[in-house]
Amino acid sequence: MAMQRAGLDPVVYEAHDHGADGVGAFLTLATNGLEGLHLLDLDRQVAGLGMDTRRMRIVSGTGKQLAEFDNGGLTSFGTPSQTLRRADLYRTLRDEAVRRGVRIEYGKQLRDARLDGDRVHADFTDGTTAEGDLLVGADGLRSRTRSVLDPHAPDPRYLGLLNTGGFATGLALDGEPGAAHFLFGKRCFFGYLIHPRGDVWWFANPGRRTEPSTEELASITPEQQRAELTELFSRDAGPALEIIDATEHIIRSWSTYDLPTVPTWRNERMVIIGDAAHATSPSSGQGASIAIEDAVVLARCLREHPDTAGALAAYETARRTRVERIVAQGKRNGSGKAPGPIGRVIRDLTLPTVMRMVGRRDSLRWMYDYRIEW
Repeated sequence: MAMQRAGLDPVVYEAHDHGADGVGAFLTLATNGLEGLHLLDLDRQVAGLGMDTRRMRIVSGTGKQLAEFDNGGLTSFGTPSQTLRRADLYRTLRDEAVRRGVRIEYGKQLRDARLDGDRVHADFTDGTTAEGDLLVGADGLRSRTRSVLDPHAPDPRYLGLLNTGGFATGLALDGEPGAAHFLFGKRCFFGYLIHPRGDVWWFANPGRRTEPSTEELASITPEQQRAELTELFSRDAGPALEIIDATEHIIRSWSTYDLPTVPTWRNERMVIIGDAAHATSPSSGQGASIAIEDAVVLARCLREHPDTAGALAAYETARRTRVERIVAQGKRNGSGKAPGPIGRVIRDLTLPTVMRMVGRRDSLRWMYDYRIEW
C-alpha cells in the first residue's frame, strides 16, 4: 500500500498457497509503528482490533515490583501502543490492500532471481516466473532473497529462548486492562495482558541453551508442554499458574532468533526489508513496527529518487543504523530471561537499578518517537 501511495504498481507474490488467517499469537504495535500506518490512512482500520497498552509493570519471582513505566507515550494523533492478535492485523491489512487494488498471487515461493538490464526476473518453485523493475524481499527470517543477494549472508542467531503462550478465559484477575505485566520468574520469563473483556493474553520464554530442531519442537505433546510450564512457574508468586491452567490451547513452542547485522541488503534492483534484513527478538517489542517503517521509507525513497539503485541506497542509509540499534536493544532485553543460578542472583540484584533507567521516558525516546516525513 505504501508503494501504491508512491505511484507504483506493486504485486504481492506470497510463498504460501493460502493466507495467514488464524495464524500466530499476538503482538504490540508501538507508537512509531502506528505512526507509519497513519501515513497510509490505515490506523483507523487497526483501531479497536485489540487493546490500548499504555503501561508496563515488571515484578520478580518473589512478587517484588521492579519497575512501572509508560509504554511509549502517545502518537501524534493521540493513540497509545496497541496489542492485538497477529491474525487480526494480518486479515485487516490484507483485506484493505485487496480493496485498494493490490494484486496478491499465492503459492509463489521464490526459487531464484536475476538482473537483466533494467529488469529483474523472479523464478518460483511452481515453475512460473515474473519480472518487474524491482524485487522487494519481504520474505522473513529464512529469506531466500537474502541468500540470492549474498550466498554468504549470515544465518539467524539463536537466542537461547523458546516462545509459547495462549489466551486464558474465565479468570477475574486484578490489574489495569491492557497493561503489560512481566514476571522475571526464578526459572522462566512470563508476560500477560488483561483484555477489557476479561480474557488474558499471555506468553512465556522457556530457556533452551541448545537450539532445538523443528522435529524436536514438533514432538513435544500439549500435555508435556503444559507440565513443563507448570513446573517452571511453581516457585513463583503471581498468577502464572492460574493463567496457564485456564488456557485450553497452549500454542506450540517456537525458537527465538535475531539477525544482528546483514552486510548486503540490496543490489541495483533487489532489496530486503523487515525480518529478512533485521529480525529482532520479540523482547524489543518492535518487530512489526519497524517492518511498517521499512515499507513506508522504502516507498518514499522510490518516489523521491529517479533511479532505483539510488533509491535503494538512500533506503539503506535511512534505515540501517536505527534497525540494528533496535536489534541490539532486543538482545539486551532478553538476556536476563533464562540465566543460570549465579546469573539469576546477579540479575535480581541489578534489575531494580536497570529497570529504573529503562523506565525513564527519555531512555527510549529515540525508539518510540521516530517519525517519517512522507
